[in-house]
Formats: sequence, C-alpha cells, structure tokens
Amino acid sequence: MRRKLLMGNWKMNKTIAEAKQFALASKKLSAYASKNNVDIGVAPVYLGLSAVKEANPDLLVAAQNVSQFPKGAYTGEISIPMLQELGIDWVLIGHSERRSYYGETNEACNAKIHALIENNITPLYCVGETLSEFDAGLTKEVVKRQIEVGLAGLTASDVNNLVVAYEPVWSIGTGKNASKEIAEDVCHYIRGLLFDLFGDVANKIRILYGGSVKPNNIKEYLSAEDIDGALVGGASLDVNSYEELVRNIVE
Repeated sequence: MRRKLLMGNWKMNKTIAEAKQFALASKKLSAYASKNNVDIGVAPVYLGLSAVKEANPDLLVAAQNVSQFPKGAYTGEISIPMLQELGIDWVLIGHSERRSYYGETNEACNAKIHALIENNITPLYCVGETLSEFDAGLTKEVVKRQIEVGLAGLTASDVNNLVVAYEPVWSIGTGKNASKEIAEDVCHYIRGLLFDLFGDVANKIRILYGGSVKPNNIKEYLSAEDIDGALVGGASLDVNSYEELVRNIVE
C-alpha cells in the first residue's frame, strides 16, 4: 500500500522567521502524521530551506526548483550540490508557474529529473493542462506528452522514488476544483502511462492531486484509488489549516 503524502508548496511566501515559526509549530503534527503513516512536508523559498530543516527535522523539505547544472555562469540559479549541503533531498520540478512564467519545457524538466536522480534526490514532477487545453478535451494528450518527455531515458530503478503531481492549471489558486472523478480519471491515466514506461514499479509511484485543495475537500480526493496525496498551495501556509489537512487525511 502506498503511503499518503501531503506536500505544501509555499511559492514566494514566508520570510525566514515566518518559515521557522511554522516549522516549530508543526513539530507535534509531524509526530502525529508519522504515527499514522502519512508523510508531510513543505517547499519553502530557497532562503527558508535551512530554517525549516533545522527547526523541524521530521518535515520533508523540498526546494521549489533547481538547475540541472552543478555549477557555472547561471545567474540566479541554485545547484544540486548547494541543496545537498543543506540536507535537502526533495525538489519540485515542472510546476505550472515555472512552465508558464519562465518558459520551462518538458525537455528542461527531463534534464533536471535526470540530474536529481543521479544525485539521489527525489523529484516531485508536476504535470497538468491549462483551461484552454481542458476545454478543448486535450487533457490526456497534454499530460501524456509531459510524462513521456519529462521522464524520457529513465529506467524502472530510476523512478522507484519518483512522485508525480497532477495539477490542472485551471484549478490552481482559482477556487475552481477539478471534481474527484476528473482528478481520479487523470491520475489513473498517469499510472497507466507510468506502467507502460516502467512496468510494475508504477504501482509504487505516488501520484498527488493539486489544485485548490483545502481541508474540506482533501479527504474526498484522497479516497480515490490512484490519488496518494496532495500538493497544496494556499491552504498550507497557515499551520492551523495545514494541521486540518493532515487530520482530515488521517481521520
């Protein structure tokens, strides 16, 4: 049975002090989640990574992005060795905001995923369609391309710890949710794609749903067979809301 996972994506929110305050306040929650076989974590901005990691070592801590290059003339980028020095072993890759605002392609995601796996860091790979693609009935075509190109050249052993998050772009931060049926249909489809690419290991890969996930709907989403957790934005910023999310997964 796949272990449930809740990952909060803080985006460009929280100062170092605010990140540390959250981490300290979540220590008891981490113990509660672990006791109930749920993994929980957050993805702070780069400056907050150390503060969260040190204040609550039991939280999974992910970077929101990384360069595929180990060093060099790449102004504004952060390398894998820099993250490793902080003890970070999770990274979000291909979030829709990286794709839409900064032109990140499936090929760029693929290069980053290869680099992370080579360095024993877990990629949390985000896929999903825009509103125009959804309205045109292109959801599965878009997701298939993102999966096949983003994960090209990997083996079954490479993806053993991979996590995939389905985030329909049209539901992120809009309050417009994909129904449980839509979310499960696409997550089931993703698992099928993973099975075609990697065989039985697809049954071990955790697939998350993200997009206006809140305490009052997370339980419904996670009741679906192929949804193993959630990637949550705004509802993960407040520690009380985050605690509600966790308790609604467990209870």
